[in-house]
Amino acid sequence: MILGDPAAATALQQGPRRLTIDEVFHRIAAKHPDRPALIDAPNRKSFTDGAARRLTYAEADRMVAAIAGRLRRMGMATDSIVAIQLPNTVENILMLLGVLRAGLIAAPLPLLWRRAETVAALARIGAKALISCGRAGSFNHARFAMRIASEVFSIRHVCGFGEKLPDGVVPFDDLFTAERLDPVPPLERERQHNAAAHLAFITFDVGDNGIVPVARNHLEAIAGGLGVALEGRLAQDARILSTMAPSSFAGLSLTVMPWLLAAGTLSLHHPFDAEVLAQQRRDDGCKTLILPGAVALHLAEAGAFAGNGDGAGGVIAAWRAPERLATSPAWRERDTALVDVSIFGEAGLVAARRGTSGHAAPIPFGPVVAPRGSTGAVVVAELVSTAAGTVALRGPMVPRYAFPPGIERSGLAHFKIDRFGLVDSGYTCRVDAAAKAMVVTGPPSGIVGVGGYRFPLHELQEAVGKIDSGATVAALPDPLIGQRLMGQAGRRDMVQAALKAVGINPLVAAAFGDRGERSEPVSASP
Repeated sequence: MILGDPAAATALQQGPRRLTIDEVFHRIAAKHPDRPALIDAPNRKSFTDGAARRLTYAEADRMVAAIAGRLRRMGMATDSIVAIQLPNTVENILMLLGVLRAGLIAAPLPLLWRRAETVAALARIGAKALISCGRAGSFNHARFAMRIASEVFSIRHVCGFGEKLPDGVVPFDDLFTAERLDPVPPLERERQHNAAAHLAFITFDVGDNGIVPVARNHLEAIAGGLGVALEGRLAQDARILSTMAPSSFAGLSLTVMPWLLAAGTLSLHHPFDAEVLAQQRRDDGCKTLILPGAVALHLAEAGAFAGNGDGAGGVIAAWRAPERLATSPAWRERDTALVDVSIFGEAGLVAARRGTSGHAAPIPFGPVVAPRGSTGAVVVAELVSTAAGTVALRGPMVPRYAFPPGIERSGLAHFKIDRFGLVDSGYTCRVDAAAKAMVVTGPPSGIVGVGGYRFPLHELQEAVGKIDSGATVAALPDPLIGQRLMGQAGRRDMVQAALKAVGINPLVAAAFGDRGERSEPVSASP
């Protein structure tokens, strides 16, 4: 599926052929079949079914082909949308690549989404399949997926990894042990124009009017990861340890794309356990860590990165609240490189390496190139300030069309691109003309950001008000996750139980729990 004018894709064929994401992966597997590709966290059994997996590129490529083949034999037509809601495990990455190899479109979902958000998102995009797991922590995710399928008319298949899957869920674990795998059936129709211009991923943003699908083709997705990989100066065969699940554009750009562009080894951490993180870093030999920005600085203050400066790797810090970047403490570990990544929702992101002073590099006003200061730098985006004083983005990583096609003519919330190709992120800013830099001063109005999850505040207040007219919910600043929710009610336990019953995100329900309570064994980290 190509959004907009197919002539644009035809124009791409004038020059060298662009590779799709799956083609990049398949070429690495052919060249380095025995190189370690994907490694699970050693504590995997504490948050989901199955023993921790370690796959070479050859083994991973075999699984990707097996997943693609099964999806095709299930009758999934070209460009069907497959929703994926999995923990940060090897299966998550394999499923993303398998969906692409099958000629389908992947729609990764945040793991903490529950009924209200999941039903709304899948109904909007017309998903044909939902991929889940047996459990996420103590939550039975496979049963949840079956309930979602009963409410979303378009879903025809529910598939899963894990143990004790309910009847009706198509199991995929057997592919790991199958002695023989059938070849992937051919597409029922050939791709027209350049394959890299076809849609690869649909992620989801949140605006004043609710959930907004954001569709990117292979070229746009690669551009996001390219900026991070170049600014991070990732070496070929880099060993990367990431805490960010690929359930958003930022997760894809900081986890999947750098791994592929470096032809490296990707170790996955299900956030967050500092001791397990240190063990993975040591046992897997990871030189590059991908962490939430505030967590990275907190670990640096504790001396976690002292004595690790060997000129390779470093820390890539994800800032879901980029307005906090300018006031963050200085990076004090001079022997470990730090790359700050300012994330503007699903619109785009900007990577910048800190200098020797330890202070955050300014966010450039105008073209964003990577790596900075290089004569061969590549333009990955452009930042401008709108008349309303907010950050707007355009360029190679920013989608140019709304999804689904024609939604612009409806009254539904959609990803808005103006006639100049600009997307308003909603983040307020001021421009330092002398320094040619942009300073982000605040988050989008009316949007609450808790780690990697965003909510329209008015929707939360309305949902709480329907349960208890005297109850309130507010967003408070938090140094680690940007903001946190605080609920007040005469009977907090009653409000919390009612919110869970209607399928509200656990982060919202937890706002009405005991102040020391954790409602889910799943972190809100990005």
